[in-house]
Amino acid sequence: MLGEATQPALVRAIEPLVAEHLRGGESGIVALREGTDAFAARYLLAEAAERTLDVQYYIWHNDVGGGLLFDALRRAAARGVRVRLLLDDNNTVGMDAELAALNAQSGFEIRLFNPFRHRRWRLVDFATNFTRLNRRMHNKSFTVDGQATIVGGRNVGDEYFGVRHEVMFVDLDVLAIGPVVGDVSTDFERYWNSESARPASEVLSALRESPGAKRHSAAGAGPDAAATGAYRRALELSTVVRDLFAGTLCFEWAATTMLSDDPAKAVGRGRDEQLLFTKLKSLIGTPSSDLRLISAYFVPGVEGTAYLAALATGNVHVAVLTNSLEATDVPVVHAGYAKRRRRLLEAGVELFELKRGAAAPSAAKFRAGAVGGSMGSSGSSLHAKTFAVDNRRVFVGSFNFDPRSARLNTELGFLIESPALARELAKAFAERIPGRAYRVTLGERKHLNWLDLQDGETVVQTTEPGGSRWKRLMVALLGLAPIEWLL
Repeated sequence: MLGEATQPALVRAIEPLVAEHLRGGESGIVALREGTDAFAARYLLAEAAERTLDVQYYIWHNDVGGGLLFDALRRAAARGVRVRLLLDDNNTVGMDAELAALNAQSGFEIRLFNPFRHRRWRLVDFATNFTRLNRRMHNKSFTVDGQATIVGGRNVGDEYFGVRHEVMFVDLDVLAIGPVVGDVSTDFERYWNSESARPASEVLSALRESPGAKRHSAAGAGPDAAATGAYRRALELSTVVRDLFAGTLCFEWAATTMLSDDPAKAVGRGRDEQLLFTKLKSLIGTPSSDLRLISAYFVPGVEGTAYLAALATGNVHVAVLTNSLEATDVPVVHAGYAKRRRRLLEAGVELFELKRGAAAPSAAKFRAGAVGGSMGSSGSSLHAKTFAVDNRRVFVGSFNFDPRSARLNTELGFLIESPALARELAKAFAERIPGRAYRVTLGERKHLNWLDLQDGETVVQTTEPGGSRWKRLMVALLGLAPIEWLL
């Protein structure tokens, strides 16, 4: 055991809290609901790192927020922290020079998951090797000194952190300490050393010494001043990390199970028993009283629809929140969901669809004038992936209720045995969601209606909100196409 003076500050802050719950094997969980807190927690934990930073993401935008976090990782490596960044290569277009420059820094290692061979003409790779490249790493984790981790639905980018973007994503992460952090670290090693994870020095070898591979910090390359100010303000206002180090952060202590796919899934060799979806079904069993599900991309398919319908007809209360047509950022996914609505409603499943105009809390927090500019957005889109079962268990992670998450992409999440968190989700469905989402119902002759609660009055819309006639027609036609397995 290291002497207290040589232990990282994060260890000294967390160990006494974890020790109190060691006998029960519980982990401490804090929900990060607001995007600004989610950004601040990542940034400030990176600034506090003393030994290791293990970071794994599907998307990392090189915008203001992503650039600030790149800078935090770069500074950590400069002071001797071992920084490892594992990125899925599907969303690194235009970032090769940036990544090569970061990877060239001492102490900073980058690997690209399932990389493209042709860096500029990626469609060539899709045309010649679609089966492999269609499988992506959707996992999201941010682990500091092996002591604290952030897991959930958010990628890295302005739209995920609630700052100056046309559409803000309504999302959810959790900050965790305790035994589950070791599980995340072990899983990161598994992915880092998998056959799909290639060192950036190999993939980007032609750029490593390129004069164009210069560091362009988002904080110093003429960014939007209001956006940068919003992030600085978020760091000042967020108390999550400050309270963590002070020992005053209120954790929910609960038995927490990390679930993830075997990285072999990315090369089509994941066995059923190694899949997150299979393990999740085994742990949960059959809900006995209620299932509340939030999924940004909800494509239940034939089997999922039958499963949810059977629960609902068997006296299990089933409620689902997903994106409306006007709020979704992927209309083709909405097509996969829309054709199942009537069957779900007939069985008694409650369906809610997030309105595009529903303000995310983090956007409202940084309202116009708060930090020198409008921090709102022209719309909101759901990106969270969470559900609660029988008012006692909650899942939070990257897994969507769709065929892609189940069979194609790799995923990561926590199953948390917490009645308190489950009750919070139930409260959201009862109190907050009805005012921020359309409730879909069956009207005369089983025609779909959208109930819109406005200023305490319910407005009934008989045509799907937020779409032109042509957009609705496109969604209907896409629903007939045999592409559900891709969604």
